[in-house]
Amino acid sequence: MASNHPAATELYVRESGSGPTVLLLHGLGGDHSVWTEVIERLSPDLHVLAPDLRGHGRTPSPPGSTFSLEEFGADIVRLLTERTERPSPPVHVVGLSAGAFLALRLAHDHPGRVKSLVLVNGAAYCDPHTREIVASWQDAYRAGGEEGLILRLIKDLYDRDWAEAHLEVVEQMHRQFTEPRVGVVTRWAEQLTRFDMRGQLARLAVPTLILQCMSDVVIDPSHGRFLRQSIPGAELRLYRDTGHMMPIEKPQVTADAIREHVRRTEARAPAPGTG
Repeated sequence: MASNHPAATELYVRESGSGPTVLLLHGLGGDHSVWTEVIERLSPDLHVLAPDLRGHGRTPSPPGSTFSLEEFGADIVRLLTERTERPSPPVHVVGLSAGAFLALRLAHDHPGRVKSLVLVNGAAYCDPHTREIVASWQDAYRAGGEEGLILRLIKDLYDRDWAEAHLEVVEQMHRQFTEPRVGVVTRWAEQLTRFDMRGQLARLAVPTLILQCMSDVVIDPSHGRFLRQSIPGAELRLYRDTGHMMPIEKPQVTADAIREHVRRTEARAPAPGTG
């Protein structure tokens, strides 16, 4: 069971722009850099926060870290308290993959912190297919070390045609997947296998946009339809010829969808003092 009092850590965060705040959450084993090109497109008219979650990127993992979604959520709440106006207004939360799991958890556990959701290749629960994919990454690392893991990740995370045209992602993964990072990924993956919010989604009361990619082999695209049917008022958009890492493969499309969703949500929000 996750600790009710997780050890505090200061999250590294890339921050830019001004306007309504958008929080970008990376997935398992990633860091803020998966959003680099999206941030560049959003920051002219939005205040963007893109943290490295504990144990990822430039953020350390204190001793005793459990890597539960509740622990990550506590880190995010501290970040929002520090980096937004006081009293802290709700923010637009965007999550990729396991970051979408975390976004859903934040909206449920801290509803006053979340103004809207954008779920990119997310799911309401970790199904057997995704558990098998994650297990195959662990098998690849045991059999082939860092190189074996990276080759498997390239195959699973990206649309094949896109990956063949962007071999620079291999070098990027070599920088990211060091032995300490692999250890964090393994421990967070163990927590994620138990993720299941199917009975809680109907209680979410925030505007939600679901972006699901048809070439994703990590999260089956059918999860997008389940999320749309389960979250009141949710909107679903499906994308062909795009893999799991949509913010990297299609940053302009991703940024445009986020910006449009934020603008529509802000336009629906009551003016200050009107209740």
